[in-house]
Amino acid sequence: MSIKIMTDSACDLPYNYVKENGIGLVSLTVNIKGEFYKDDLGQTISYDEFYKIIRSGEITSTAQVNVYTFEEAFRKEIREGNSVIYIGLASVLSGTVNSARIARDNILEEYPDAKIQVIDSKSVTLGEGLLVYYAQEMLKEGKDYDEIVRWIEINRAKLQHAIILEDLEHLKRGGRISSTTAVVGGILGVKPSLKLDPEGNVNSGPKFKGRKRAVGYLLKELEEKSVDLENQVIFIAHADCIKEAESLKNKIIENFKVKDIIINNIGAVIGTHGGADAMAILFLGLDRE
Repeated sequence: MSIKIMTDSACDLPYNYVKENGIGLVSLTVNIKGEFYKDDLGQTISYDEFYKIIRSGEITSTAQVNVYTFEEAFRKEIREGNSVIYIGLASVLSGTVNSARIARDNILEEYPDAKIQVIDSKSVTLGEGLLVYYAQEMLKEGKDYDEIVRWIEINRAKLQHAIILEDLEHLKRGGRISSTTAVVGGILGVKPSLKLDPEGNVNSGPKFKGRKRAVGYLLKELEEKSVDLENQVIFIAHADCIKEAESLKNKIIENFKVKDIIINNIGAVIGTHGGADAMAILFLGLDRE
């Protein structure tokens, strides 16, 4: 029996990596002007096209993966003789993981001997992607099913998310701050940051006067909260600000010794909530607080 690593599109991993490694992908959807599009790592709607829409002021919304989609995906793998490890978007932020759990239970009624593990990543964007990446790399190394599951369940609590936003507008739309706070913040040039608690809840972090200080915060978080950097792959997620992401990568290389750095766009689902020019650094480190 082969092991199949699966995830959802909120992982924001590079499409080529997912395709080349045979990682199973189910897609959340984004509603743009009343039409629903697959959020499938930039294939149905490109990152450039999506962020042009966001920058124009268009309000988009998102929808989770439904139970039927998961049933079809899981059933296919089980019929092919595979065991499944699905790593999904934080359950406190989306019902996608719950849909996967219902689908797993339904499939187990059909195939009682099937192995389907549904893991709440308690993470977003390339934080979720980081766990998928390591799971796939462990599979390549010959690790068994239980070893991979155990590693994810232990290390997801050590997965740090340092996130900066360009402005407060999308937080206002999500009801996290008042309109007055958003307007004042915009006038003052405030750049907010976000962090995730152990369960994946998104909480406000420090606010900065100017983008340069906000980007500096990402490096400071890496310095203060990382462990064993030499053996780590660092992930940088960006919302249509590739030059800044590349600059951040270069600063990491200048200041730290790391195994590798992977950069990719924030997809339409997460981008809907963070807005253009958001940027995040994701890495393993101290336990989240």
